[in-house]
Amino acid sequence: MVLRFFKMSSLEQRLSRIEEKLKQENKEARRRIDLSIDMSPQRSRQRPTLQLPLANDGGSRSSSSENSPQHHSYPSRPRNMLTLPTPPYCLQKSLENAEIDQKLQEIMKQTGYLKIDGQRYPAEVSDLINEEEIGSGTCGQVFKVRFKKTGHVIAVKQMRRTGNKDENKRILMDLDVVLKSHDCPYIIQCYGAIVTNTDVFIAMELMGTCAEKLKKRIQGPIPERILGKMTVAIVKALLYLKEKHGVIHRDVKPSNILLDDKGQIKLCDFGISGRLVDSKAKTRSAGCAAYMAPERIDPPDPSKPDYDIRADVWSLGISLVELATGQFPYKNCKTDFEVLTKVLQEDPPLLPLSMGFSLDFQSFVKDCLTKDHRKRPKYHKLLEHSFIRRYEVLEVDVAGWFQGVMERTESPRSSQCYTQHHLHSLFSR
Repeated sequence: MVLRFFKMSSLEQRLSRIEEKLKQENKEARRRIDLSIDMSPQRSRQRPTLQLPLANDGGSRSSSSENSPQHHSYPSRPRNMLTLPTPPYCLQKSLENAEIDQKLQEIMKQTGYLKIDGQRYPAEVSDLINEEEIGSGTCGQVFKVRFKKTGHVIAVKQMRRTGNKDENKRILMDLDVVLKSHDCPYIIQCYGAIVTNTDVFIAMELMGTCAEKLKKRIQGPIPERILGKMTVAIVKALLYLKEKHGVIHRDVKPSNILLDDKGQIKLCDFGISGRLVDSKAKTRSAGCAAYMAPERIDPPDPSKPDYDIRADVWSLGISLVELATGQFPYKNCKTDFEVLTKVLQEDPPLLPLSMGFSLDFQSFVKDCLTKDHRKRPKYHKLLEHSFIRRYEVLEVDVAGWFQGVMERTESPRSSQCYTQHHLHSLFSR
């Protein structure tokens, strides 16, 4: 009895530390967003080196704000970025800093041009004609932009460079992954980057909207046939990242799954992706609490808090339950502590039998949400599942469905899924 009390007390202390980390990160994110607002053209003189504005000061978002490569809709349950304690490995930190510097030098050699439709064009910030801001988050702003030299309409993510190593690493990781993933049809395509002394501009293809926003538009579930195609795309994207680049995404969630009117489905936002060493992630530096796997919250061996790609499999399972039912599975939680506690102590969510889902869809989600990560399937095993095999060959008119939804429904009034104004109501439904 005493041992059980001690164990629970220790767990509660760990969760409390995680919650405190969240609060601290939220405070830092608010500071960065306030800085962006203070630099707004409406508030102050725009810096002469930049042609793109920073975030509009308090302005409302237009319906076209859904065309973002990293689009986040307004949440009834905001998604907070979660920073977990990193083990005090001085050598590891030193190597990470050296890697950041090396990556920056490599990227600086590639900056200053965009490659669109096979053609390479020299590019400066002044060549990017801003049409409107289409999203904002803790990492920066996303704009709908016309490339002056060709007339192409693209998406540009603007992120401020700071002296913070973690923020710089996030920028470089995002850029490094998208630049290398040009041969994967399930990952957002990057046209190039422009790096200045103060900002990094990442130019990407313009998609329609994210799965999170579609759920808000529909105000209910997304059909199983669409989720079938989505699942095939995301599993193949994650497998590609793992096998081709040795990367784990670590932030799989509906707002990072993009769709467009061509029926394309792609994964985006690689800022908190991690390098795999011996197929395991060695850091616990990032994630989104709502979709975090149990083994990341409470590692079986706290002295070795490593985990593998099966943590992303869990996140995919939670995302599918949310999109298939139209509701986040851990309801009535007002704090991250409550969510994390439910993830650890309750049985994993399942698809409701009453909603008429196919048996293989129910089975696939159940496999993804296997609580014991050692028994949870990896990507190759998932690709053998009957649910994946069915939707690999089944013809589904994703484009027609998407266009119909966009025509019949209205955009939610706010697109600030990641802004900090909603953080006090974390995960509330």
